[in-house]
Amino acid sequence: MDIETKLAQVKERFEEVTAAMSNPAVYDDPQRYTELTKEHSDLKELVDLYEEWKGAKKQLEGNNELIEEGEDPEITEMAREENEELKERLENLEEEIKFKLIPKDPDDSKNVIVELRAGTGGDEAAIFVGDLFDMYRRYADKMGWKLNILSLNESEKGGYKEITFGLEGDEVYGKMKYESGVHRVQRVPQTETQGRVHTSAATVAVLPEAEEVDIEINSADLRIDTFRASGAGGQHVNKTDSAIRITHEPSGVVVECQQERSQHQNKAKAMKMLRSKLYEMEEEKLRKERAEERKSQISTGDRSAKIRTYNFPQSRLTDHRINLTLYNLEDIMKGELEEVIEALRVQDNLDKLNAVMEQT
Repeated sequence: MDIETKLAQVKERFEEVTAAMSNPAVYDDPQRYTELTKEHSDLKELVDLYEEWKGAKKQLEGNNELIEEGEDPEITEMAREENEELKERLENLEEEIKFKLIPKDPDDSKNVIVELRAGTGGDEAAIFVGDLFDMYRRYADKMGWKLNILSLNESEKGGYKEITFGLEGDEVYGKMKYESGVHRVQRVPQTETQGRVHTSAATVAVLPEAEEVDIEINSADLRIDTFRASGAGGQHVNKTDSAIRITHEPSGVVVECQQERSQHQNKAKAMKMLRSKLYEMEEEKLRKERAEERKSQISTGDRSAKIRTYNFPQSRLTDHRINLTLYNLEDIMKGELEEVIEALRVQDNLDKLNAVMEQT
């Protein structure tokens, strides 16, 4: 489908929404009115660009007719000069229109909950989880995001068997959603006496933080247990049963939080984690239903997919989804992730745009 046909469809939908908003009955349904208002606003930007694009195209065609006729040399030359500007303007408008045609992910503006878990590789995998956590912590600092640790299980040899943390700020999920999957590390472990390179892995799951309005939880479906917190956090953790474990019995999802001093604070954070996990489960169902329609495999959040390799001997990072290879691994581990994430975002948007243009 060409861009003009797609834009004609957009204008037709804009006119339908405008007509629906003019119906007095819509005011009796505030939610419906809000949805129509938002869609009208989003479509109007595209329609305005479309009208400007059509005007420039018509003017270009008119100038071409004058050039073909060639009756007045001065007018012909002016038409040629104007055409250069019009062609550049049309190219810029088409790029702007294509960008706005990409469907927005409503979750992009959400905060996130990130779960890091050691996979194959034993102690080295746990150490790698610690390295990934440091990388994300430094990246969050650069982005001006706030990081909150929700739960952790430290490893005796360093790092974490698992660690869960929240990130709050602007467009956090829009950036971090590309990190979900299996991350593989290739390096010589500190415990390796023969100097051999080992391969270990860690799993990253990035969940958009769900609000109460996003997911409804029946309190009767919950089993809440308290226990004595352990590990880092001060002496108080060993004195009271402040840690909280919540089991959502219908789904079997279990979450726990032990980082705060009070049961109340831990319960609030655990509920936030539970909502996000249940929301992600619902989103995963939708993703599978739309699997044939969705062309992009970049931000599907498939946690079983090996997405990236960190090769320390060669200072090389490879993202297997887009065949991106960089040789500045030391900088990346210090939180310089933007080049990687931006490359993934660009490819994701191109895939989404292609899907839009292919729709009939």
